[in-house]
Amino acid sequence: MLSRSFDGVPAVENLSFEIPEGGLFTLLGPNGAGKTTTVRLLLGLIAPDTGTATVAGYQLGPSNNALRSVCGLLTETPGFYDRMSAWENLLFFAQLYRIPEAIRYQRLQGHLREMNLWERRNDLVGTFSKGMKQKLAIIRAVFHEPKVIFMDEPTAGLDPEASVMVRDMIGKLKGEGRTIVVCTHNLDEAQRLADIVGIINRRLLVCDTLTNLRSGARVTTPIEIEFRAPLGDRQLTATKLPFVKSVEGKDGKYVFEVENAAINVPDLVRVLVDSEAQVYAVRPQAKDLETIYLQCVGKGGVDR
Repeated sequence: MLSRSFDGVPAVENLSFEIPEGGLFTLLGPNGAGKTTTVRLLLGLIAPDTGTATVAGYQLGPSNNALRSVCGLLTETPGFYDRMSAWENLLFFAQLYRIPEAIRYQRLQGHLREMNLWERRNDLVGTFSKGMKQKLAIIRAVFHEPKVIFMDEPTAGLDPEASVMVRDMIGKLKGEGRTIVVCTHNLDEAQRLADIVGIINRRLLVCDTLTNLRSGARVTTPIEIEFRAPLGDRQLTATKLPFVKSVEGKDGKYVFEVENAAINVPDLVRVLVDSEAQVYAVRPQAKDLETIYLQCVGKGGVDR
């Protein structure tokens, strides 16, 4: 479990998660939640106070150069040399990454064309828009063909067309078997991309597939139960179970907020039937990621 503090203030605490090779992990959290600190720890840019991790087969240690050589990083605010052209910038970083000269030109040309920047390759980066710099930064993050790619807000500042292009590129990279970690505030983007979703607020509140999160494996799930007649006091009293967090009803339809719904809903229905409630239909109501996120962050999280 990784932990790190700055000047005695915890930034992340007891982080523990696993991403399958070739998976796409989306890390969500409010500002200051520890997302960037997590990425810096996993890249070996800063050392943890306690704990260790293995990334792309390399364990964090005193020297992490080998680890960083197989990782790519897109920072939220990418830095380039504004008085150099896009081509000169990429050539410079390609040399730092030791991309062989024999394939360097062809590889950079392919990426620039893919990002619609080939015609602007000789223009100074200082003349580029924020969106164009972001696309150039994505090229820099992937041109050495890393096994693991960390992306911090990859579509920030991009217009809708460019955002679609970036999402398509992320999908292509995933299809090539690369493991991708995306830090974002964009819940819709996370919902589109992620195999696994982590929600962090200094500690990891939940970490699971979106399907499991929606089913209530980690958070409560609204279950609509329809009855042939409204519930009486006796039936409502019977539903005061530890895993039922709230009940709202109207016109014979009631919504029960249930923890770990896949396990507990059968018990809830059994209790209702035993209390002579006339159960007509049971309908789980899937939650969207925004609801799950707000439930976790707003209530301080859910025990894992």
